[in-house]
Amino acid sequence: MNFWQQVELAAKMHGAFIWAIVIFVVFALALNALRPAERMRIRAALLLFALAFVGLLLVGGFAYRGISTDSSLYLWFQWASLFCLWIAIINVASVFIFEVFLSTIRLKPPRIMRDLLVALAYVILGITLLSIPRVDISGIVATSAVLTAVIGLSFQDTLGNMMGGMALQLERAIGIGDWIKIDGQEGVVREIRWRHTSIETRNWDTIVIPNSVLMKSRVTVLGRRAGAPRQHRQWVYFNVDFRYSPADVIDAVETGLRAEPIPNIAAEPQPNCVCMDFKDSFGSYAVRYWLTDLAVDDPTNSIVRTRIYFALRRAGIPLSIPAHSIFMTEDDTLRRERKDTEEIDKRAHALEGVELFSSLTEEERKSLASRLRSAPFARGEAMTRQGAEAHWLYLMTGGEAEVRVSTDSNLNERVATLHAGDVFGEMGMMTGERRSATVIASTDTQCYRLDKEAFHDILQQRPQIAEDISMLLAKRRVELEAAREGLNEEAKRLRVRYHQNELLRRIKNFFTL
Repeated sequence: MNFWQQVELAAKMHGAFIWAIVIFVVFALALNALRPAERMRIRAALLLFALAFVGLLLVGGFAYRGISTDSSLYLWFQWASLFCLWIAIINVASVFIFEVFLSTIRLKPPRIMRDLLVALAYVILGITLLSIPRVDISGIVATSAVLTAVIGLSFQDTLGNMMGGMALQLERAIGIGDWIKIDGQEGVVREIRWRHTSIETRNWDTIVIPNSVLMKSRVTVLGRRAGAPRQHRQWVYFNVDFRYSPADVIDAVETGLRAEPIPNIAAEPQPNCVCMDFKDSFGSYAVRYWLTDLAVDDPTNSIVRTRIYFALRRAGIPLSIPAHSIFMTEDDTLRRERKDTEEIDKRAHALEGVELFSSLTEEERKSLASRLRSAPFARGEAMTRQGAEAHWLYLMTGGEAEVRVSTDSNLNERVATLHAGDVFGEMGMMTGERRSATVIASTDTQCYRLDKEAFHDILQQRPQIAEDISMLLAKRRVELEAAREGLNEEAKRLRVRYHQNELLRRIKNFFTL
């Protein structure tokens, strides 16, 4: 026989060894490209295959040089080479079966099952190949009982961790990606190995827990519920003075939280507010919501607290002040009158810049200013929503807001930006018309709100104001129509008259003038 034939004889692949090499290398390189996560295993298999190939070349060289194929040197080199060769093949085959084939049919067996099957294949392979150097298998089996007892006594903790890892993966009580709580620590399970489980906390610390300890401890799996997506209920607490009704507090907070979606909070169940307890000087409340991304609990709690703060401010409900705080202010009639006058003057000055109220006298503006209500909004809140029925307008005194319109082609098209001094919602207050757009606060925004009831008394005393306002609203509408349709002056004049009459009729009907 020539040298290559001796190599094929040692590999026990008569006439097919070269094809086995080509197929193995091509297959391994393909898996290396398809499954980057398994590159370390595939590279180790290629290295073992290369060692096996070199070993078989040596074995073939021994035979070619006349060394007997029954000699111990030849047999043990052949056994070691074949063992490395088939270990490499088993590793590449395991990557294909578990990472490609089973993933294609959407099966994901526990990692430990793969490790056990591969280990079993190693054992079977080793025992099978021991027939090559003519080793007495029965002797090994006889001494294995003694070795097992020694190993069991020496490695009790290690075996306990291994058995715990097997139980965790086979029972799937805890899986990769689960958020768990153990001994006061919360984190996401990143890895379950034979001996330990790795947990990554929100602080980017990694906790390594022996599997035997994990099996003996009380572990809470956060956010897991049968038949439901992963979401965990969070609690945000706040306190409000007894002077305000719990019903008003709950209504104000729930309206603020539900008006506009908050990132990482489930739409169902909706956030809700409950009265938890009555303390010495305040009522204790809590907002409960369902967190969908458990990694961002504190940032989401912060957004919820911000929404609570602004919702309560809009409703005129302050958060409670600690009972031990003492405020000493000389509160007399002159001081109260001075502060009220300053506030009304400030509001009347804001009304002066509103074209809609340009026909009002100074006395009428001050009367209207006394009826304005403060209405702050947090960034991201809906200040008004398209299609809603709201009989009031907003006068912005600080911040920015976006005007968005829903159409058939674009569900949320941005059409304008509002700034301090702008007014919106005037058609809803004057005619009862539903909102024609949605306004979202781009920043924390300060507003005054003017209700229909506040304006009703002024119109009752001087109905001609309705004519001035209807003319102003009609001109605004015709300006938009002229820009879209290119109307001439005569057409604009006729449309202004038509719209002014129509709007005046609607205002009179709405205010029963």
